[in-house]
Amino acid sequence: MFRRAFSALAAIVTMSLAGCSGGWAPVDSSSTAVSVVQQLPAPDVTTDAQDFTNYQIGPMDELVVDVFGAPDLKRDGQVDSAGNISLPLVGNISVGGKTPAEASHAIAEALRGKYLKDPQVTITIAKVNPRTVTVDGAVSQPGVYPVTGRMTLQEAIASARGAANVANLDNVVIFRTVNNQKMAALFSLRQIRSGHMNDPQIYGNDVVVVGEDAMRRFLRDFTIFPRFGSFVPFINAL
Repeated sequence: MFRRAFSALAAIVTMSLAGCSGGWAPVDSSSTAVSVVQQLPAPDVTTDAQDFTNYQIGPMDELVVDVFGAPDLKRDGQVDSAGNISLPLVGNISVGGKTPAEASHAIAEALRGKYLKDPQVTITIAKVNPRTVTVDGAVSQPGVYPVTGRMTLQEAIASARGAANVANLDNVVIFRTVNNQKMAALFSLRQIRSGHMNDPQIYGNDVVVVGEDAMRRFLRDFTIFPRFGSFVPFINAL
């Protein structure tokens, strides 16, 4: 009887784990949606620098727009979630993803001719909205968290209240866009904690996904041993 019960239980575990394997899997060389790399490069522009010459304006950034010789057109405003800023006369102008010089040119072109002959527009970055990182997968509180200053992978996961008890600590992926190309790299939180792997820096707009351990998830969801008795009627029917 015990042998039959054990065999049936093993079969259930096998089938359940097979179902688990259909879930999240680590990226590898066969991944087609992203470029899998050994070393994940930094984005082209970071918000850590104080020189905003090549800074790309983002949603919720606060700008000061000055038009030389037209003080009535000066505007202190915030970029909306779509990357637009609302200005007198011309309405919404798309500035998201543009440098201050590119945004100034776009506003000048909107004003040129109809409103001003040769508008000279200057944009000053008054406040940079803290960039965010998305932490997903087997963490206690998946969500979007601010990146303030220098943040590492361990700190990003800690922001999500740490890895869940079903996490596969050797299966943590960072997704990042560099030169308009989606990239991903695999990290081991276990090796980072033990000092055998460097703790990589996290940048705004990164996505961190912590993989799951299939067996741990099965034990959590079904708690086999405490509820072993509930399987007995099913086993007896075999």
